[in-house]
Amino acid sequence: MAIQTLFGSVPQEPNLLERLKAGIEKTRAGLVDRVEDLLAGRKEIDADLLDELEYTLITADIGPKTAAEILERIRERVDRKLVGDAGELKGLIRDHLLEILEATDRPVPHVDEPPAVVMVVGVNGSGKTTTIGKLASRFKSEGRSVLLCAADTFRAAAVEQLEIWGQRTSTDVIRQKTGADPSAVLFDALQSAKARKVDYVIVDTAGRLHTKENLMAELDKMRRTAMRVVPGSPHEVLLVLDATTGQNGLEQARKFTETSGVTGIVLTKLDGTAKGGVVVAIARELNLPIRYIGVGEKIDDLLPFEPEEFIQSLFEK
Repeated sequence: MAIQTLFGSVPQEPNLLERLKAGIEKTRAGLVDRVEDLLAGRKEIDADLLDELEYTLITADIGPKTAAEILERIRERVDRKLVGDAGELKGLIRDHLLEILEATDRPVPHVDEPPAVVMVVGVNGSGKTTTIGKLASRFKSEGRSVLLCAADTFRAAAVEQLEIWGQRTSTDVIRQKTGADPSAVLFDALQSAKARKVDYVIVDTAGRLHTKENLMAELDKMRRTAMRVVPGSPHEVLLVLDATTGQNGLEQARKFTETSGVTGIVLTKLDGTAKGGVVVAIARELNLPIRYIGVGEKIDDLLPFEPEEFIQSLFEK
């Protein structure tokens, strides 16, 4: 299998599935193992079993809407005598979750001429700057050159943090003084990338609370600047969400998608939560593809997301 990138496909790492399984172990325990325990030894599908099943799905953060949908589908099949055995329910849940993730999956846009511009947005504490460092490392491992743009000019610490990741990944960082206009920094970075013929520009933006309207307007301005300097950009606007915030992350995400034209989600800290079902809730509610998932602290613990492989890792031991 290959991984899709903005410049075409690259071979997939051989042990990706094992790493994915290890990274979502807690979610498997919180969802699939609990479903299996519930169904173990039960033949008859009764109202109690279905209520317990719905509760299990909701507590794994799949979201009330999706849980209700799955149960509706199961009840319908039970009524039509299409399902007679509780053991078959796990397969039905698996199929429905995969269907949702595949419905929101979109191909990565193709960039003919570099630089490919990737804007990264999200609230403070979601793992945004770390994600940028890990993305830089991933793109470089694919043989691509990368430039980082420190457009979070509100916090001096943000620029320093990005520079640490720049050093770790041997990647240049374009910066200006604290308080500079983020769009001006972005303009500089894109001009520099064009002059140097760099493949990727990854743009850090202020970790804004989704309630601050003026900061949201700033993101919009940055998008317009990018488009002027590199027509067709930003090619991806990735929203970083912390998986451990569960359903609360959804409200944040909605606000960001309204104002910054988010094209995909990066879900971090998935290894730290049993509520990884939020992957499904986010994809369904926002109708956006999950592009990457963070499953650990190490620099290569940002994995490309593929619906089929995610569901396979979740449901198969």
